[in-house]
Amino acid sequence: MKKIDTLVEDIYDLFTSNTEITINNNDLEELAESIKKSIVSALSRKQQDRKKTLRLSLIGHPDRKIWYDLKSGAEKEQLSSPTLIKFLYGDILEALLIFLCKQSGHTVKEEQKEVEVAGVVGHHDAIVDGVLVDFKSASPYGFKKFKEGTVVSDDPFGYIAQISAYSTANNTTEAGFIAIDKSGGEIAYCPIHSMDMINAENRINYIKAFLEHDTPPKKCYDPIPDGSSGNMRLAVGCSFCDYKFDCWKDANGGKGIRTFNYSNGPKHLVQVGKEPNVPEIT
Repeated sequence: MKKIDTLVEDIYDLFTSNTEITINNNDLEELAESIKKSIVSALSRKQQDRKKTLRLSLIGHPDRKIWYDLKSGAEKEQLSSPTLIKFLYGDILEALLIFLCKQSGHTVKEEQKEVEVAGVVGHHDAIVDGVLVDFKSASPYGFKKFKEGTVVSDDPFGYIAQISAYSTANNTTEAGFIAIDKSGGEIAYCPIHSMDMINAENRINYIKAFLEHDTPPKKCYDPIPDGSSGNMRLAVGCSFCDYKFDCWKDANGGKGIRTFNYSNGPKHLVQVGKEPNVPEIT
């Protein structure tokens, strides 16, 4: 029986080995079905009725974002078509990873099994070679964290809390991420030690407590200086948040966020000390 330590090498061998590969048709059909579901889900996104319920996949998000998701009633920022397409091929890549794990001779069980911790439900991705695994597709920058193991200390999307909850639900201390670089195609296995996990039950109970309040927790991130101009801009975590415009509506003396279109992308300013010499996006 193969072990997860050789997974990446075994997947790579599928593409470079001189041995003839026999494709498992059942696994291929499952891959095709998964891709079909991802496409249908992406293209019917507007019609989906998403219930505002705390799930295990959310518990690693910042407190204020969780409150906004589940309590605020604020409208989410409309994601752009390119962003939604990026999410779609991320889902497709993760389905491909599962197929390649199977095709390379590794054991994949309990895909999308429903689990529960402290009354909160979620679905873990799979058990691979006896190890609880979450599959991730990532940008080159994000992938580097999985490859080098720094996701433990630099985890803006709350992946460690998520896998901690799944580990608690499965009563296991052995877990890890199987990640793929969306751009370069490189794959990495990132084991997560139990000492690096959080207490998922305590985290859930803390979240339930602040969700009882009608006012949100403090802002997730402080603004940061934009050079020496005296301007202050959103931190990266806020820039990618769906609720930034409502959350920061008190910025700029109550005018809210002002966004300027720089050559390297938009900047969201919460304090304008010096008017930027670039177009403002309204």
